[in-house]
Amino acid sequence: MITEERATRCAASLSQTINQVSASRQKHTLPDLTYDYGALEPHISAEIMQLHHSKHHATYVNNLNVTEEKYQEALAKGDVTAQVALQPALRFNGGGHINHTIFWTNLSPNGGGEPQGELMEAIKRDFGSFQKMKEKMSVVTVAVQGSGWGWLGFDKESGRLRVTACANQDPLQGLIPLLGIDVWEHAYYLQYKNVRPDYVKAIWSVINWENVSERLQTAKK
Repeated sequence: MITEERATRCAASLSQTINQVSASRQKHTLPDLTYDYGALEPHISAEIMQLHHSKHHATYVNNLNVTEEKYQEALAKGDVTAQVALQPALRFNGGGHINHTIFWTNLSPNGGGEPQGELMEAIKRDFGSFQKMKEKMSVVTVAVQGSGWGWLGFDKESGRLRVTACANQDPLQGLIPLLGIDVWEHAYYLQYKNVRPDYVKAIWSVINWENVSERLQTAKK
């Protein structure tokens, strides 16, 4: 279940989301993967990866571009009613693009195992052990009602790591995203059916801890 506190972290003001995805008027594009669709097997099948990346993420990108064009037109016309009406689509498709762009880099065919260095020390400090962090994040992620994401994030204010969850494609707010686990059914159903816990357990075998560590270093600057 996504608690009120978690919902608050994910429920950014619409203007924040719009600023993230509309910083420029350049077209958003689908990012290339650094590995083949089949590279994460047997943990995530090639069929899932191909559909997830080339169909689902591509749809968010295409819809985001269309919606941004309409929003810019509404801004130019001073049509506030149209601007307000377009904001949910900006949030949904913009969040989907932001979240998935992080997600692909969080995965690697050479992933799994345990993080090293400063990230591991931060995990031990804030959760007690790596295993306890995995267990907490897994529980929070599996418990998402309907569709959403589980996140490991960095709290800039306290300097600590936090685990939380977001509904739908809401982008993480209040924390800097380090590691996201997509629990929309399109991320796992073809392989794991409705057994979300098995998917969440399997995905730890392909987590790119180098990428998560790099994100932590950037977040602390």
